[in-house]
Amino acid sequence: MNKIYILFISIFFMSDATQIIVDFNLNSELSSWKIVDDVVMGGSSNGDFRVNKDGHGEFYGTVSLENNGGFSSLRHRFPLLQITGFKDVILKIKGDGKKYQFRVKEKRSDYHSFISSIQTNGDWQTIKVTLSEMYPAFRGRKLSIGNLSSKSIEEIAFLIGNKTAENFKLEIDKIYLK
Repeated sequence: MNKIYILFISIFFMSDATQIIVDFNLNSELSSWKIVDDVVMGGSSNGDFRVNKDGHGEFYGTVSLENNGGFSSLRHRFPLLQITGFKDVILKIKGDGKKYQFRVKEKRSDYHSFISSIQTNGDWQTIKVTLSEMYPAFRGRKLSIGNLSSKSIEEIAFLIGNKTAENFKLEIDKIYLK
């Protein structure tokens, strides 16, 4: 009996632990999600967010370069989430072949974000973002404060800003720590 118990405990601690951040379905609540477009600085891009008929989060809209604009972002704030012991964020997404940024904030009040660029291909993808490789930036400028090394986060975000006027659509199925 002791050998079985020890084997079970060993397998449990050796397994890949995960922590769900978001797992969309048809009944997902969207009140903690917010669109921030370049209109905050005079631009005219227009993003939106909904749960689509398949139960996935869908970030979509138009990026405009008018009035020095050029970005749309989707932000999700949540209570402090411990990330100690996790190395990666896993994104299960379906993009439109465009490049996006995946961003995290240690504290929702921080001005800067930690960023990783992701390239979508038009199909469902599972993308691994290594937390320690996410670099800090503010308003498009890299900062020299070191890569993400926090023990917790309070916000995730997606941003599109490819210096191109374009329509976009990004479907989100699940986001989790691993």
